[in-house]
Amino acid sequence: MTDFFEPASPDLAALPRPPLGYLMAVAGAALFAINGTVSKVMLRAGLAPGQLTEFRSTAAFVLLLVGVIAVGQRKRLHVRRSELPLLALFGAAGFTFVQWCYFVALVRLPVGIALIIEYLAPVLVTLYARVVLKEQVRARMWLGLVLALAGLSTIAQVWGGSAPSPVGLLAGLGAAVSLSTYYIVGERLLKTRDAISLTTWGFGCSAAVCAVLAPWWNFPFGVLSHAATLTAFHDSISAPVWLLGVELALLGTVAPFLLVVGCLRHLRASQAGIVGMTEPVLAAIVAFVVLGESLSPVQLIGGAIVLTAVVLAQSAR
Repeated sequence: MTDFFEPASPDLAALPRPPLGYLMAVAGAALFAINGTVSKVMLRAGLAPGQLTEFRSTAAFVLLLVGVIAVGQRKRLHVRRSELPLLALFGAAGFTFVQWCYFVALVRLPVGIALIIEYLAPVLVTLYARVVLKEQVRARMWLGLVLALAGLSTIAQVWGGSAPSPVGLLAGLGAAVSLSTYYIVGERLLKTRDAISLTTWGFGCSAAVCAVLAPWWNFPFGVLSHAATLTAFHDSISAPVWLLGVELALLGTVAPFLLVVGCLRHLRASQAGIVGMTEPVLAAIVAFVVLGESLSPVQLIGGAIVLTAVVLAQSAR
């Protein structure tokens, strides 16, 4: 467990066990994919996007905080005053607004489409690196950007017809912008902090922001005792919302994060990122099986174009 607390090393040439790394990356993507459907079920049960964001951030913060202390790494949680502004931005943009925008999109869009739009973040990060940081990137970045716009236009069906919810599309784009901020600010903070303590404080800052915007005494705790229907095909299959919340915090947040961080000990970041592209695909499959959500042929084509653009962006920087 201790190696999770070491700052990221720029030298990833030595890849000890790539098969294990790929297995961890796919497992993490699968858990994140299932989390999309679980989140949508909880939203349908009566929680608002902001309330679900508050629940997830606070639960993840408590679990990570207890875990860090339990393994004797309390000193890793020390925060320098100079880090506070970036940590606040990291938590607010990278955790609060990513989740809130994603949950708003989930209410109005199929799970797979909401995730695909959010996954435009690597394209935005690469564009930021080229335009703002003046980094040299491969020419394929521009092709990736064109494909991303084409894929998004296809999903949105800008030419008319049965277009998805504009609010859902804007929320998905908001999640992509917030996620790109998470990547950019997180990359800077990881030069001096380890990934686990950074994520712990990221969720902590997010929990604090949520508590200010929506005080806990207004949280609808009664909803947690409600029974939520788990599938669109059988109303009798249900589970209490609090149990889904436990899954959301443990298997939908902490466990996949540890798997993704762990896989970086065996894979390059670009390899892990490309494997992560399985998440929207798996999420769409889970949503189809559980919620009965299906994507039109046009949406499938648009999604494939966007994922191709993200792969190009991952390999362009």
